[in-house]
Amino acid sequence: MHFHKKGSSPSKGDKHICFILPEYVNKRIVENGSDDQKRRAWQNLIVTEQLRGRRNIVGGLFTMFSTSDKLYRSIYNAENAENLPGKLVRGEGAKRKGGVSVNEAYDYSGNTYDFFTNIFERRSIDNKGMKLDSTVHYGENYNNAFWNGNQMVYGDGDGEMFNRFTISLDVIGHELAHGITQYEAALEYYGQPGALNESFSDVLGSLVKQYVMKQDADKADWLIGAGLFKKKVKGAALRSMKEPGSAYDDPVIGKDPQPGHMKDFVKTTSDNGGVHINSGIPNRAFYLTAIKLGGKAWEKAGMIWYVTLRDRLRENATFQDAAKLTYSVAGNLFGKGSPEQNAVANGWSGVGLQIKSVKTSARRWA
Repeated sequence: MHFHKKGSSPSKGDKHICFILPEYVNKRIVENGSDDQKRRAWQNLIVTEQLRGRRNIVGGLFTMFSTSDKLYRSIYNAENAENLPGKLVRGEGAKRKGGVSVNEAYDYSGNTYDFFTNIFERRSIDNKGMKLDSTVHYGENYNNAFWNGNQMVYGDGDGEMFNRFTISLDVIGHELAHGITQYEAALEYYGQPGALNESFSDVLGSLVKQYVMKQDADKADWLIGAGLFKKKVKGAALRSMKEPGSAYDDPVIGKDPQPGHMKDFVKTTSDNGGVHINSGIPNRAFYLTAIKLGGKAWEKAGMIWYVTLRDRLRENATFQDAAKLTYSVAGNLFGKGSPEQNAVANGWSGVGLQIKSVKTSARRWA
């Protein structure tokens, strides 16, 4: 299927670095952890806040104008420092070397690139062939991964509660998807627009994993960050799209705070206005839509969400806007009153968002 390509450039989306691990997880460790756990959590919080101040200047000039007609990956080693991009370890086409983190970053960024190329005919993050640069071994025992506006960065985890942050394919897909949002809808990273920013990354990250594993929607685990927790942590993943609020329940990091319905929407000024917390609501809306449609989630539900992100969402979009726009796009792609459009309405209704009359066209995208 061919899509109309719109010209786009990054705007407000690059104002904030997007982290996979919410700050409230480290704050709970500071409250409840052992002395060593508290120390490492404090270090992580300090580094994260420094990065927020630094924004995307780190490593920016190195990658901003690097493009290629084909997949081109560069994996760097920060050697536990905080300078980016670090020492080049593996370039595109080079043999496997540098250890498991290097090779996971290489392989999984390639999986993500292939997914967007083969399914959505997208040429890398910016749709113009942007190189995929990644840095591993960032900081000391750093519990996070992030997209800084120009490249991916991965910490090693503390080795006690968290594994290396390259371990989850969906995490890498999630963070690279933040780059796509940056170049398309440029969703503000605060409140409901920020929660949509996080949710679209969870959706696309999960779809990358399902695509690589060749899974139908009903066979997927719908977890984000499975494998990140060490065995001592009582939890399966960072988030569950199927059942928000059920991903973990641990004495140190607390209980997963995500709601899955608007009646439980969390009003807060922390976590950038709840971007990681309230993203559970649109996450579940997508899950319900995908399950209703069945089959490969990227073929219909994923197509609707991606086209909405690329062509329709604007930087201050609310959950209600996302509901109306995905419904409208479903009508454009598959026909007004189609099973696909009805599934979208059902998905949003399942999280407490009703779609009122929306003018749609039965015209398919050319």
